[in-house]
Amino acid sequence: MATARQCKDPPAPTQRIAMTRTVVLVGLMGAGKSCVGRRLAGRLGCAFLDADDEIVKAAGLSVADIFRLYGEAAFRDCERKVMERLLTGTPCVLATGGGAFMDAETRALIQDQAISVWLRADLDTLVSRTAGRTHRPLLNSGDPRAKLQALMTERYPVYAEATVTVDTGPDSADHTTQKVLDALAAHGHAEGKATP
Repeated sequence: MATARQCKDPPAPTQRIAMTRTVVLVGLMGAGKSCVGRRLAGRLGCAFLDADDEIVKAAGLSVADIFRLYGEAAFRDCERKVMERLLTGTPCVLATGGGAFMDAETRALIQDQAISVWLRADLDTLVSRTAGRTHRPLLNSGDPRAKLQALMTERYPVYAEATVTVDTGPDSADHTTQKVLDALAAHGHAEGKATP
């Protein structure tokens, strides 16, 4: 989940592109899913939802508290149920937690009902963007760089199953958003004509 300090509000929508399926953003923490997601939703003229925020609402606990009190397995179960509910609603842009796409059932649901977009970032970008953030349960102890490297090794081969891959690097959120729109259009997933 992004904080105000991490991601400024997106600019006013400049175009609308009709869409028929939810766009699900996947990737590691720090890849820019929330920042890009807000901008992408504005450009597509639809709602933006953050899966972690929806889990917090459903559980009545923060993500960190769910991990601390009940463990990762319980969190993933809650996440799977919330994702199933969100994917059956009106098409939107949905940012997922870094581990959501790793769950085989959740991944199959996303691939069946949505368009998955992997925001792929290099290690230096992820370390820079997550530095000092205490709401990242998997990075709250030990060496964050080493943990992110291990997560990349484990998760990137699975993230590669996403419908579309967009490299983020040090790009601004606006630049990455345009890259996502271009990638969706190239894959035939952004339908309709852009209008002012």
